[in-house]
Amino acid sequence: MHEQVDKLLINGTVVTMDAAATVYTQGAVAIRGRDIVAVGEVADLQARYSANQVIDCTDCAILPGLINGHAHVPMSLLRGMVSDYQQLDVWLFGYMFPVEGQFVTPAFSYIGARLSCAEMLRSGTTTFVDMYYYEEEVARAADESGMRAICGQTVLRMPSPDAPSYDVGIERARRFIEQWHTHDRIIPTIAPHAPYTCTDHIYHEAMELCAQFGVPLITHLSETSREVQESRAERDATPIGYANRVGAFDVPCIAAHCVHATEDDIVLLRQRGVGVVPCPSSNLKLASGVAPYDRLIKAGVHTGLGTDGPASNDDQDMFAEIHLAAMLPKGLGGDPMIMPARDALSLATSRGAQAIHLDHLIGSLVPGKRADVIVVELNHLHSAPRYTYSPDTIYSHLVYSVHSSDVRDVLVDGRMIVENRTLLTMDEREVMAQAQQIADQINVFLSSREENLLDKILAIGGVQQAEIFEIQVKARVTSADIERVEAMLRDPAIRVTKTSERMQYDTYFLFHKRERGRIRIREDRRIDPGARMDTKYTITLMAEADQGEYPYAMLLSRARYTARASQTLRFYREYFHPDHETEIEKHRRRWRILYKNKDFAINIDDLVGRQDNGPFLEIKGRTWGRRDADERATLIGELLERCGIRAEQLVKQEYVELEREG
Repeated sequence: MHEQVDKLLINGTVVTMDAAATVYTQGAVAIRGRDIVAVGEVADLQARYSANQVIDCTDCAILPGLINGHAHVPMSLLRGMVSDYQQLDVWLFGYMFPVEGQFVTPAFSYIGARLSCAEMLRSGTTTFVDMYYYEEEVARAADESGMRAICGQTVLRMPSPDAPSYDVGIERARRFIEQWHTHDRIIPTIAPHAPYTCTDHIYHEAMELCAQFGVPLITHLSETSREVQESRAERDATPIGYANRVGAFDVPCIAAHCVHATEDDIVLLRQRGVGVVPCPSSNLKLASGVAPYDRLIKAGVHTGLGTDGPASNDDQDMFAEIHLAAMLPKGLGGDPMIMPARDALSLATSRGAQAIHLDHLIGSLVPGKRADVIVVELNHLHSAPRYTYSPDTIYSHLVYSVHSSDVRDVLVDGRMIVENRTLLTMDEREVMAQAQQIADQINVFLSSREENLLDKILAIGGVQQAEIFEIQVKARVTSADIERVEAMLRDPAIRVTKTSERMQYDTYFLFHKRERGRIRIREDRRIDPGARMDTKYTITLMAEADQGEYPYAMLLSRARYTARASQTLRFYREYFHPDHETEIEKHRRRWRILYKNKDFAINIDDLVGRQDNGPFLEIKGRTWGRRDADERATLIGELLERCGIRAEQLVKQEYVELEREG
């Protein structure tokens, strides 16, 4: 009497990825409902089971569905958006965050997730772990596609596309988990982005939420060496050590990247049962480094593989990640025996399931586990010929020869999702058309922003508009002139409101198209006795100055916008791509004054390391109105006369212009 099952996959090489690394060269898999019933030789299973559907897998491998342990699936809509000439911080803060802030909506997350689900299914991935915004839309897309997913609602300390503050983000995550936590294939959770974008409180709240609902916590850890260095300096711990300290490992945790895990970190990860998910392609493209795959495995750390976001990869091809995970340790370690093909494949199957805390359900073809199964063709030019003298040769074929396009069939929970290369759960053309509509909008936004320096500044931080007009005059002065300036400042007609002495270090970004304006990044440090020693960093957009109709060689600048400079000079250089760069260092004595109810700044400047180093007298005033600028010009003329400055002493350029002429 034959036992009835729903599906019987026969005549394939069954790569079980079980604990004994069992391979059946003429194998079969029996499926009833959502579960695997039996795995073994074809003759044995055909003798025991009758199936409603028999699937012939001749010249194919049958293996567990691949597991993408870390992804940002809606970011498929940002694939190829940024060329690969930015470092991680420029890529993230200069492009990703601004575009996401402008365009990420529920529809964005849903359409992007659908695009990624289609791509993953067609390439053999049946389970993914996500971290993004509007995660309920990612869950909806995954559910409709038939995939299995762990969906992490991102939380950051700063405003995000779906939460104006982190407490709103945590509450959003709670609602999401409450709505989805009973779903059979979708596990909802919270994902504090990373130690450098979160707080102790965020991690505490996330851990408690995960403990309450029995879901894993997702986070990024130790992706770059700089991140580790800054964490040591700021928290006296590596990011992994910090995460442990704030409770992230008190619940099942999935830690993305861990590229720069130290030996102590690796021991801690193993002891706390943390799942580690490096992302080879993304880690390479962003020059983050290569994770210590071999050391992680030998230490007993549950290790998987991920694609990361398609904006930094730029695909969802887990076969490519497996291939890299096998090759990179060999090349770096100088040992061809490091990371055998079977171990590399396990990172996306059995070990990958351990890393995401689902090895009781998926990751191997074992009776009682869910029927997440893929069928991969082995009869193409790039995978011919095949050797079968040893069961282990199949791993080499799958890791070094097979392409994702060789995936023929995909089943999740025993349901056929891809059949003979046809995706059954969504219309691929419709998905791609919707994705392109969003990409077209982003393209217009970026094209206009690249020419508009103000838009680029606005994209990376809060900008304050200073007075739109700046009227100024400069003159070369002598020590006698400076004495007259100081005497003038004691005149009862002039009231000094503030004095200071400072060193200013200015870097100017200049462009061939002068109408674009210029960027000044300033480091301003007070040095007068008793002053606060804080150094102020600002970035300012200025239009080219012109002399106009004013006497005394006065210059009028327009449209000044300033912001706090929170990034490095290297960041701004890579972000703005100036055609020319000039540095000016100066010692400045400054008096803020009121003269005839108008405020002015009077500066005595000495330039450092310049042939024409001064000293210079600079008098300037700022205002919102052109009429007031004209009145200030008249008053500046009066101040020049009070100082006894002659016409031949006047300078018609700003300091940066003097440098350009020199």
